[in-house]
Amino acid sequence: MANDYFQFKQFLIRQDRCAMKVCTDSCVLGAYAQVAGAKRILDIGAGTGLLSLMVAQRAPEAHIEAVEIDPAAAAQAQENICLSPWADRVRLFPMSLQEFAQINPGQFDIIISNPPFFQASLKSSDAVKNQAKHTETLSFTEVISFSARFLSSEGKLHILLPPHEARVFEQEAHANGFYTNNILWLEATPGGKLLRTIHTYSRLRSTMSESTLAVREKDHTYTQAFRELLKDYYLIF
Repeated sequence: MANDYFQFKQFLIRQDRCAMKVCTDSCVLGAYAQVAGAKRILDIGAGTGLLSLMVAQRAPEAHIEAVEIDPAAAAQAQENICLSPWADRVRLFPMSLQEFAQINPGQFDIIISNPPFFQASLKSSDAVKNQAKHTETLSFTEVISFSARFLSSEGKLHILLPPHEARVFEQEAHANGFYTNNILWLEATPGGKLLRTIHTYSRLRSTMSESTLAVREKDHTYTQAFRELLKDYYLIF
């Protein structure tokens, strides 16, 4: 059972009222996403507020806006934001992305998201978890359409998905004028099971770069690359 909270070096994430808890792959996204120099960042599907606070720590000049449709998660994210050192730079919108778009929020330098990804799988009896994990409330098309409208001309979209869903998202992103700039393959151990991928998209055509990050060595210790990436966040490093 997940703990009710997760203590990072500079902030605390309470998660007892959120369907989606702090997990390794989301932490990798928060530490990996290229946010240097960004002035405005959007976190789509904020959950606990984890990604918003991770990027706030690394992008001192950025103002972060976070959208979360689930009322309980939104309330908890707001609590986590208020208790963080960056409460003055992170604003939460407790609404759907579709409602947020109607506000006409303007252009973002960075959009970051770990969106719902189950498209045709069996659902659980937990309606809140279904909302967080299944694309009925937030489809790939809606994320891409929103990004096409509100991402700046040189902005970047960072998306965390399982490998198969990442390919589906990529095809649709390409069809809507985005190019894949970077791919990070996240695997359990070196040469082991692929857990997730982080794709970085923009409207700028460039030579695509790919890299792989293994979380643990075969002996279950964390890899040096993982330690280096998360050293500013995890207490154990």
